[in-house]
Amino acid sequence: MISKIFVLLAAVMVFNSGCSVKTDDEAKVYPLGYDEPVRGVWLTNVASEALYTRENIIEAVEKCEELGINTIFMVTWNKAMTMYRSQIMKNFTGFEIDPVLDPENTGRDPLQEMIEEAHKRNIKVFAWFEFGFSSSYNLNGGKIAELKPEWVSLTHEGELCNKNNFDWLNALNPEVQDFMTSLVLEVVEKYDVDGIQGDDRLPAMPSRGGYNPETIEWYKKEHLGAEPSENYKDFEWVNWRAEKLNMYLKELYAKVKEVNPKCNVSMAPSVYPWSKEEYLQDWPSWVNFGYVDMICPQVYRKDSISYKNTLEATKEYIIPEKRHLFYPGLLIRVDGEQPSIDLFNYMIQCNRELGAEGEVFFFYEGLDKYGKELKQLYF
Repeated sequence: MISKIFVLLAAVMVFNSGCSVKTDDEAKVYPLGYDEPVRGVWLTNVASEALYTRENIIEAVEKCEELGINTIFMVTWNKAMTMYRSQIMKNFTGFEIDPVLDPENTGRDPLQEMIEEAHKRNIKVFAWFEFGFSSSYNLNGGKIAELKPEWVSLTHEGELCNKNNFDWLNALNPEVQDFMTSLVLEVVEKYDVDGIQGDDRLPAMPSRGGYNPETIEWYKKEHLGAEPSENYKDFEWVNWRAEKLNMYLKELYAKVKEVNPKCNVSMAPSVYPWSKEEYLQDWPSWVNFGYVDMICPQVYRKDSISYKNTLEATKEYIIPEKRHLFYPGLLIRVDGEQPSIDLFNYMIQCNRELGAEGEVFFFYEGLDKYGKELKQLYF
């Protein structure tokens, strides 16, 4: 009789706690819409012809399916052009879509084609806003700066902010933020995407930038009239701008969820703390305070020791209860250079040993070299 009472009390306690006994597999938590780890790849319109025709898209999706890739992060915003038919960009610049992707203006829409073909094969599609707050690549700001010169980001010397050949908009300008948000929401409203993603340019801005008159006045109002330091890496100046970008992402997350609660919000920033010092990306706050559904830091390293050390350090910036959202970005091709098979296997091994059950590869054109390894890994 006593044993039955104890059993009954235990059952009541389990019921009241809202918990149930689960197996290891049942207890695992994945991002929205997933019942398995994320196994992703970035697919670009640079150094790749995968988006140029529907036939090429089908070939790319079939390859991903064959190799066990379950998520494609497709570029949708690059060099002030969209890879989908954007009414916003048509009204703004006159270009509804990057003309390279539809030279005869047939009306094709690569993003829609990708969604249709990927979803047939149970592969998720994220709209990747690769260029973020960058306006052009060494074109003095490009078309956007020509149309909206007040939008460009300025250095302390009053020059256009350019870093690593990328020209930048002032990511703290409310109009610039509204513009970027409008593009993201246009995609979420118009397309059946499984998620959206920013990277080391969204939300971001080189710490050299932001010395615009209106931004300086904003800073002064919040610092008893004191101007920002001429040293662009001054702690308070960096922290203040990074926090403004944190708040932008928090608002963007809420707006995306308002349109589609099931749409994942993912970010792929540079590694911390370099990301904050150089690009104002305080991404541990993004994941730890709930502004993202998935975080894919670019753990781009070319040797085993650097990869392991960087991966270990990166994981520690994420609180334990959020680490299931961590899917490292892994470099498998850049300028024709690729890791050896041994290094590739080692990086995957490090991911698993540190609890990362999946990863995202940069980029699609590098997959072929590791076909055998991917099939063994994901099947």
